[in-house]
Amino acid sequence: MKCENCTKKECSKKQKNDDTQSTSVDALSSSDGFEEKNEFPTLADAKILLSDCLACDSCMTSEEGARVFQQNQKELFHILNLNKKCDTSKHKVLAVSICPQSLPYFAAKFSLSVNDAAKRLCGFLKSLGVHYVFDTTIAADFSLLESQREFVQRYQRRNQEEHALPMFASACPGWIRYAERVLTNLVTSHICTAKSPQQIMGSLVKGYFARQQNLSPDKIFHVIVAPCYDKKLEALREDFYTALYNSQEVDCVLTSGEIVQIMEQKNVSMKDVNEVSVDTLFDDMKEGDVVRHDGKRSDGYLEHIFKYAAKELFGMEVKEITYKALKNKDFQEVTLEKDGETVLRFAAAYGFRNIQNMVLKMKKGKFLYHFVEVLACPGGCLNGKGQAQTEDGKPDKALLNQMEEVYAAIPVRLPETNVHVQKMYQDWLEGMDSKKVQETLHTTYSAVSQTASSLDIKW
Repeated sequence: MKCENCTKKECSKKQKNDDTQSTSVDALSSSDGFEEKNEFPTLADAKILLSDCLACDSCMTSEEGARVFQQNQKELFHILNLNKKCDTSKHKVLAVSICPQSLPYFAAKFSLSVNDAAKRLCGFLKSLGVHYVFDTTIAADFSLLESQREFVQRYQRRNQEEHALPMFASACPGWIRYAERVLTNLVTSHICTAKSPQQIMGSLVKGYFARQQNLSPDKIFHVIVAPCYDKKLEALREDFYTALYNSQEVDCVLTSGEIVQIMEQKNVSMKDVNEVSVDTLFDDMKEGDVVRHDGKRSDGYLEHIFKYAAKELFGMEVKEITYKALKNKDFQEVTLEKDGETVLRFAAAYGFRNIQNMVLKMKKGKFLYHFVEVLACPGGCLNGKGQAQTEDGKPDKALLNQMEEVYAAIPVRLPETNVHVQKMYQDWLEGMDSKKVQETLHTTYSAVSQTASSLDIKW
């Protein structure tokens, strides 16, 4: 199967070549400054199968390719080594933010409760020399709140603006990359402008937290631990770069599996690590028990936006959502009925096959949905290719089932009930409708033409 935009004789997504990129990448690896002796383990260069990334069909420029390959464990160790040297001017405050969908992987893999896994992961990272370890759930709070407000606004002006509806979720970087590079403005104008939780966390760490600590953003090295490789690409986006400080909001993304590789190289098991409470952005306050949002395998954009829209637009309280599976389990719909009429029709489309079918219907004018939660990975974020994979690159179904059970058991917290978020809206963002909210929590998406320097990278 080839996508409608493909001009190749054979789809390169069918290849599975885990050789490292030649020439420029090899040169990068040999001159990255890690030949010095240090106490940290020697790790193999990051290797990513082509199938690991939805967005890799000729859409990577050579510069992006080199920068993605820099986002590996060596980059983390490079900062840790600099912090051990005498020249304090080069020292960085090292902050690591952990995605909620990564914690069930560590819990299931090491047979721990999710709370123990969070504390032991924090303990391990701090034993390496990391200064702060955060949970990105608070960033997802902001993203959900902004997304649901934007949907209601789009719905209310649907008759005046051609591209108001449908609205597509913006949290998945693989989907965003594909939409911008392949699907043109037919689709990108419908993507929610709220930043993903990863990039909002970047704004919180390099903005709010930096100010609280009296630090310049470039003095913080911010690492995200995430379930998939596409987030490495997201961190490189130009709209998430601050020229004034020569600083990205997220400096490096490591997958959950790459963290486990570090543990294995150091012969450390999570069960042998001391528990340390996860930090918060607020002075010396620590995180309590792990919480999540509605949603079986993701941050629950469909559930939260659906319930909010039902109440705001139609005055209806929705307690439970009933999914209806259509062609497959990764394409499901949810509807709201009022007075015998369907007033809201939402869908969840996971995986490349369902994304293609969705776009095809849209091009034919047969698209009935008001909102779609789009995720590149079949099964959602828990099934990200950076975790729960067997040695041959296939999903570890037994481990994934355990992860789903762990995730489902985590208590749900509504973003509206987070008092810290409400306080930050007022004290830091100058109100929910302020210009600063738009600058800090939103971005824009548009079609990007392919460049001559694109690489058909065989990861």
